[in-house]
Amino acid sequence: MTYSTHITELNEKGYSVTAPLYSEHEVAQILTCIENAEQNEKAFLKTNDLFAIRQLLKHVPKLNEVLFNKNLKALVSSISANTYFLTKAIYFDKPSNSNWFVAYHQDLSISVDRKVAVDGYTNWTFKKEQYGVQPPLNILQDTVTIRIHLDTTNENNGALKVIPASHLHGIIRMDSKEGLNFENEHICNVTKGGVMLMKPLTLHASNRTTNGKQRRVIHLEFNKQKLHSPLNWLEQHTVNFIT
Repeated sequence: MTYSTHITELNEKGYSVTAPLYSEHEVAQILTCIENAEQNEKAFLKTNDLFAIRQLLKHVPKLNEVLFNKNLKALVSSISANTYFLTKAIYFDKPSNSNWFVAYHQDLSISVDRKVAVDGYTNWTFKKEQYGVQPPLNILQDTVTIRIHLDTTNENNGALKVIPASHLHGIIRMDSKEGLNFENEHICNVTKGGVMLMKPLTLHASNRTTNGKQRRVIHLEFNKQKLHSPLNWLEQHTVNFIT
């Protein structure tokens, strides 16, 4: 399988959707790993309402065995052969009985290992016991998001809506949205086991679920840049990609 068309779409439109890269068996393996981890997390937090697992590979290390299959490795290698590494991994569950609407936005924050004053790094946050910060624009432009869909997703259960080519406008002031064509909105339907690639500067949103079906997604971010010293990526993880 080749991915040149998807890479072209990613660069020009800011997103692309693939056919399934994971078999039914592989998706089942992924879900089993996550479900086991969820039970442990819920017991620790004393809650049944767990909609995200952050630092996913730290909490569910067994996922490494199935998540980075030959198809995902080939896809990331096609983007930039052997230079990208993982910088963030999150599991999201948008359940039918407790879901939410997300307005249009860009993903402007990265996770880092500490808070320290560094030129070009702004808008610091501290959530879920980890630091987030908005890095210089070139680091955001080099980030590639890969969303692995563990359920078939469409407009009825929270598929992402995007504004094509909005990533080419840099960081967008949401109170102006100047030069953007919201009539060109596209809904990214993804088949179970399929992948959505996206640039984090692409404007994206999602509606509430209306069909009673889950939307479980593994959100991975890759980059190839070293952060300005003394900052480091919180979750940097090297993958042995194929060429």
